[in-house]
Amino acid sequence: MRVVEGYADVDDVDDFVAELDRVGSEFDCAVTALDARYVAGRRHLEAAVERANRAFTRDDAIADDRAIEILLYAAGRRQISRALEMGVGAGRGPVVVVVDAGEGVSDDGEPGDEVAAAEAVAALLDPAEVLGTERDEARLCEFFDVPDIELAATDASLEDLVVERVSLLAIEK
Repeated sequence: MRVVEGYADVDDVDDFVAELDRVGSEFDCAVTALDARYVAGRRHLEAAVERANRAFTRDDAIADDRAIEILLYAAGRRQISRALEMGVGAGRGPVVVVVDAGEGVSDDGEPGDEVAAAEAVAALLDPAEVLGTERDEARLCEFFDVPDIELAATDASLEDLVVERVSLLAIEK
C-alpha cells in the first residue's frame, strides 16, 4: 500500500475519479481517493486496505471493484452511496489517495506497480502533508458515530475507535 497526499483541484468529480480509475487499470492497482478530513490516520487506511483485500481473497467482498471495497471499509459502511461522503468532492480540498496492488499479482498474473501508480497519482495533486494534519475530529466523530461519552470512557484514541468501526464492517456483513 502506498499513500499519496496533497491538495486536489477537482472541477468535475466524475472526471477526477475516471482518471484515478485509468491509473489503477494501467498499473494493476486499486486507487481510492478520500477527503483527508475523514481519515483518522495511517492505521485507518491500513485497516481498510487489509480488510478489503481479505474480503476479495475470501470471495466475500461487498463490491465488485477493490478500490470501492477499500472505500467501503474506510467508511465503515456497506452502502456505496453513504461511503462516498468521505470521497473527494468538487473544488480544492485535502486528499489522501490509497494505491494498492493487493496481493501483488493482477488477474493477468503480472505484479501491479504501486510505485508507478503512486507517481501518476501524485502528478494529479499539489503535494502536501495532509494525512493527520487536515483531519477534522468533529467530522470524524459524527461520521463514525463516536459520541463524546465514548471518547471520555476510554483511553483509546479517536483513530483506534475508527479502526474498530472499520473492523466491524466485516462482522456486520
